[in-house]
Amino acid sequence: MKDLRHRFNRFCFANRNKGIPNLMLYLSIGSAILAFMSQIDPSNVLYRVFMFDRNAILHGQIWRLFTYPLCYFSSNLLFTAITLLCYYSLGRAMESVWGTFRFNLFYLTGIVLMDVYCMIFGGRADVYYLNMSLFLSYATMFPDSQFLLFFIIPVKAWIFALLDLLVVFFGLFSPFPYNLFPLIALGNYFLFFGSDVLNILPMSWRVNAQRTFRKAAHPKSKTIPFNKAGS
Repeated sequence: MKDLRHRFNRFCFANRNKGIPNLMLYLSIGSAILAFMSQIDPSNVLYRVFMFDRNAILHGQIWRLFTYPLCYFSSNLLFTAITLLCYYSLGRAMESVWGTFRFNLFYLTGIVLMDVYCMIFGGRADVYYLNMSLFLSYATMFPDSQFLLFFIIPVKAWIFALLDLLVVFFGLFSPFPYNLFPLIALGNYFLFFGSDVLNILPMSWRVNAQRTFRKAAHPKSKTIPFNKAGS
């Protein structure tokens, strides 16, 4: 597995400049336009044309498999603008580290996994978990970066990430097939990071966990006294 991941990393590095540069910029602009159109058109015709709809896809509207990431919806345009700007910044930071090709592949993998699951089991794919996988990835790469809660309180990225994972955990108690959807939707995150997902935890936690694991795996052997013959 390590050899396969090493080859994958080398392949991505060799092709790091291929793909769609600034992908998150285009997605953010497209989402902003769609959100604005939804505000001025109460019927939300454009939104309903772009959203994921299994029945419509089965009747030939294939574009819905790839356009639903644009369907970020909020009744507050200011909140929408701030959120899209945030996700654009996260995506740009990841792309600068990974390269264009790997970031494009990461985002596309998330879309395809949700498409396949929802087409087989039903449900509706949406941009919420795509954005969550984006944030979790950023928090894994930069766990100590800070965000301002309510624009005032500084909170480290790993704290928000653990709260997101807690939401995913509680989602597992939903009825099937909706209970497995969060895990499938975050499949790109687990696939691309593997065991590195533990980097989302603070360094002190990881060190203590490693010490505990080593102690459990290699307990101190008891010393057996040696008795001389005839003593």
